[in-house]
Amino acid sequence: MSAADELSRRIAAAADLCLKPHRHAVVGAMASGASGCEGSASESSGGPGDCCLRLQPRGIDGERLPEQDIELELYRSGNDLHMMLSWPEQPEQPMLWHGQHPVWMDGETGLRTERPPAGAPLEALARRLRALLSLPSDAYGEDPAEAAGPAGEPPWQA
Repeated sequence: MSAADELSRRIAAAADLCLKPHRHAVVGAMASGASGCEGSASESSGGPGDCCLRLQPRGIDGERLPEQDIELELYRSGNDLHMMLSWPEQPEQPMLWHGQHPVWMDGETGLRTERPPAGAPLEALARRLRALLSLPSDAYGEDPAEAAGPAGEPPWQA
């Protein structure tokens, strides 16, 4: 199993845990083993390009639930991992930006808003993914280029 496939499996397992009772698949270039991120790690900063994946849930009966799909965008700003999570099939729902803390935003205006009723599990998923995907430098203040995987790439690009 490639590193990208293993990471996809871990992301799906985190979604399964946080967004019960559904089972999830990670869809995107990373799931097939190719780089799902635009550009590779920056030679100067060790930071990645953007990475956008889709989490596709299935009910307990195995039926796909496309209206519950979650779009996951990963990116770095400086040494910090940030992510956007949204329900692309539910544009009326706010989206979650998660960096050091969660911020819910209206998808049309970009203005801060209250957490929706279904938002707590999505925040839990964001915290779990941040822990899973963060480079060791995020926790220990090291140079990300030295703490990263082969060729200075973050886990989702290794």
